[in-house]
Amino acid sequence: MKTYQRYSMALGTFFCAVAPVLAHHSFAAEYDASQQLKVTGTVTKFEWMNPHARFYLDVKNADGTVTNWNFELGPVNILARNGWRRDSLKVGDQVSVVANPAKDASKTANARTVTFGDGRRVFAGSSAPDTDKKQE
Repeated sequence: MKTYQRYSMALGTFFCAVAPVLAHHSFAAEYDASQQLKVTGTVTKFEWMNPHARFYLDVKNADGTVTNWNFELGPVNILARNGWRRDSLKVGDQVSVVANPAKDASKTANARTVTFGDGRRVFAGSSAPDTDKKQE
């Protein structure tokens, strides 16, 4: 009986330790590192939260229609180290974003850099691998 209990405890401990790792998605599974896009638009929402902050941007298309994009940023502690604050983006702000688009062609992307209206450009805490591709 004691062997069974030890085995059960060891297995339970293993699953508790592995669960957080399994819950986190990888960059490569969701985003296309070989592609970069640059969009400019108006902030509609900013979510300062873990595991990843997010913001939403209304982008005017060539035909005059507007598309709302969802941009994933890094964790808030990484953003804070790069100069971000909870109030860095406000609804109505104009920003430009260089990002890697989602593989599923949705209007979702992983932001690499964000350029604010005053010209400041900040790293977005992206987990994207470094590439030699220039930012457009």
